[in-house]
Amino acid sequence: MTIHSTALTARPIIHITKGLKHGPITRLMSPSDLGQIVKPFVFLDLFDVSGPSVPALSGMPLHPHSGLATVTVLVDGAMRFDVPESGTGTISYGGVEWLKAGAGVWHGKEMLVENVPRIRGFQLWLALPAELENSEPESQYLEAKSVPQTGPAHLIIGRYASVKSPVPAPEGINYLLVTLAPGERWKYQPPLGHSVAWLALAQGTLDAGTPVTAGQMAVFAPGEAPIVFENRGKEAAVFVLGSAVPHAYPLHLGSYSVHTSAQALELGERRIAELGRTLRDAGDRRTPSGTIPVWR
Repeated sequence: MTIHSTALTARPIIHITKGLKHGPITRLMSPSDLGQIVKPFVFLDLFDVSGPSVPALSGMPLHPHSGLATVTVLVDGAMRFDVPESGTGTISYGGVEWLKAGAGVWHGKEMLVENVPRIRGFQLWLALPAELENSEPESQYLEAKSVPQTGPAHLIIGRYASVKSPVPAPEGINYLLVTLAPGERWKYQPPLGHSVAWLALAQGTLDAGTPVTAGQMAVFAPGEAPIVFENRGKEAAVFVLGSAVPHAYPLHLGSYSVHTSAQALELGERRIAELGRTLRDAGDRRTPSGTIPVWR
C-alpha cells in the first residue's frame, strides 16, 4: 500500500505493510522485498508468543549466518543469556543481543526464555559493508541498564542527541526502541546522510503523518527531514525506528546469508558449511543453564 501525507511531518510515509504472518511470527521485511529499499536494514520479524507456547521459543534449531548482523530486542518478557565470554544476565525491554555473523556462525540457543507469560519483540538483520562481511564474528549481550536513553528512546545502535550506543555496529546506522505515552509527541532528526528511515509498531497506534497501527511497518520517503511521532491513542505506543546512510552494495543472498558480491557469498557459505561439520563433531555444548553458545 502506497501512501502520501504531510499532515504531521515533512518526511511522509510512502509505504505501509502488515507483512506476512506465520503463527506467532510476522515477517515485516525480507532481503528480497523491502530490504532492497531500506538496506542496510534487510530483514525484520515481529514475534509474539504467550501462554503455554512461550517455552517453545527456546526450542529454535541451531542455524547459520554469514555477511550480516542480527539485532534482537524485546518489548515484553525476558530472555536469559549464559555465555563464557560475557557472563550471565537477562535481556528485557531496553536490552539487546547483538551478533555480527561476519565470516560465519551457527546460533539459535544462546538465550533461553525466562518464566514469563508473554514474549514479544523484534529480530532485525543488518547487511554488513564489504570490509566487515567476512570479518571475525562477535557477539554482545547488553542488559537494559547498559543501553543509553535519549528522551523516550533506548539507543540500541548508533549515535543520537550526544548519546552513543555501546553496541559495536558499523557507523551510519541508528536503531532505537521507543515508547510514547498517550498524548506524547516526539521529533526525530536523522543525522546527516541518514536518508533511509522506517518504523515498526509493536503496540498501540501512532501518527507519523499517516496513522500506523500495531503490527505494521512504515517506510519514510528518502531525505533527511525530521520525523514527528504522536501517540493519539489510549495506550502506550511501542515501536522500533531505524535510520541509516544507504547501503552502497547490491544484496547477494543465500538461505541464511547476505553479502555484497557473489564471491563474498561463496566464501561465507563455504565457511558456514565447514562450521556445521565441526559443530556436529563438538557434541553437547550446553551450559549448566541450558544455553548453547554461538559457534564461530
